[in-house]
Amino acid sequence: MALRMTTTQVTKMAKARKMNSAKLGLKPKFPVAKLLLPKELLLRMHSLMLKSRVLEERLIKIYKVGESFFWIGAPGEEAWGVPLGLLTKKGHGPQYDYLHLHYRGTPTLIAMGMPMIDSIRLMMNRATDPSTGGRNFSNHYCFPQWNVAPVSSPIEVQYLTAIGTAHVQRRTKTDALTIVTGGDAGTAEGDFASCLIWSSRPKAELPLLITVQNNSWGISTSYSEQHGEERIADRGKAFGIRTRMINGNDPIETYIALHEEMNYIRKNRKPVLLEAQVSRLYGHSSATGASLIKDEPCCLEKFEQLLFKHDVLKEKDANAMRAEFEEEARLAQERARTEPVPTAESVWENFYAGGENGDWRKF
Repeated sequence: MALRMTTTQVTKMAKARKMNSAKLGLKPKFPVAKLLLPKELLLRMHSLMLKSRVLEERLIKIYKVGESFFWIGAPGEEAWGVPLGLLTKKGHGPQYDYLHLHYRGTPTLIAMGMPMIDSIRLMMNRATDPSTGGRNFSNHYCFPQWNVAPVSSPIEVQYLTAIGTAHVQRRTKTDALTIVTGGDAGTAEGDFASCLIWSSRPKAELPLLITVQNNSWGISTSYSEQHGEERIADRGKAFGIRTRMINGNDPIETYIALHEEMNYIRKNRKPVLLEAQVSRLYGHSSATGASLIKDEPCCLEKFEQLLFKHDVLKEKDANAMRAEFEEEARLAQERARTEPVPTAESVWENFYAGGENGDWRKF
């Protein structure tokens, strides 16, 4: 069976899921996870979630042994990021989906096919890093061949730059859309408000999936101390934007919800604001220690237990897969150690289109 499902299949599963939740007296936004997707897709999602987690754990080790200066990433967001990557229409140009990610996008890019070693090269600041040539932080990806715009360190600026590619797609005969991701704390920035305004103008709406991964923290500041609204997604209602809130720790719910909302955008060419509640398993970044937070729900662990329970996956097979990924990550680190760091002169490269050197002294 193909890993992509038809709209009819996903809609039927979503309806069954809501009925199941209603029978159990649960709120629809947090339904109990059921195996409503094909076995092949469930196993694929698990494999990618595990691969992403192992990669992030390797990046943290690289930082802690002193082979990198800083780590920031997405352990705990795999159940959100992997379905997003699987559902993205990957390619180059406005006929394909554009992605404006923040610095927790590793699961999405792993699902799209990024090799582990390219993330490790970025982490270790190697000249072979295809995203930045070894000149940026971990998880600051850029893959033009996949329409992945450069990840920026300034908080939430991607919400405004995403308007540009969405405008292009509005003028293009395509069903492609623009995807922008960010965190809950960053929605306090003006760029987020501007995104809501410019994507929802009457008769000029944009095909834009606006997402917020709410892990309830802004570095060390609690969400509850800063937000008067109950749900960030509700802020879209003032602009007439279709909104949705999901449990981003459930890959099944996430896949179904993203499939529905992305199809809505592809068909109606209007924006959606989607908020996903996720975990932050290793803190904000290495700035907060990058140590495991044991009271945070682990989406990978919960998903594995569900697959074990329904005999979709054997625990021994999951352990063997983890060992394989850990060996792949270890070998990638060893290889990256042998690769060169950026030269001093290369700092002037990639300033301008067409390869023009950026050294102002040579103008």
